[in-house]
Amino acid sequence: MPSTASTILVVEDDAIVRMLIVDVLEELQFKVLEADGSTAALALLESRDTLIDLLMTDVGLPGMNGQELAARARELRPSLPILFASGYAENLQVPAGMHVIGKPFSIDQLRDKVKGLLAEA
Repeated sequence: MPSTASTILVVEDDAIVRMLIVDVLEELQFKVLEADGSTAALALLESRDTLIDLLMTDVGLPGMNGQELAARARELRPSLPILFASGYAENLQVPAGMHVIGKPFSIDQLRDKVKGLLAEA
């Protein structure tokens, strides 16, 4: 089981998809913070009082997209692991040290990817 200190920030503009991801991660015993877009996510990332062990973001966010959010997150928290979720994962070019999971993904795929990234951190 993951440590109770493992906190994942999930950024997804589709409320149903966000709810499903949050539910799965909580069932896996992670603490989850959620944001419906980049503005809300940045507020959490900018707060020095908020512990975040992993950023999981959709790529296709309105306004500032997921890749722009990730770049800003790395400025604020240079060692933060980042996981992009995308329906176009095979075509997605991500910077070194960032990872992708293709939508749709299974519970097992999400669990394994998240645990692997947290173990590497």
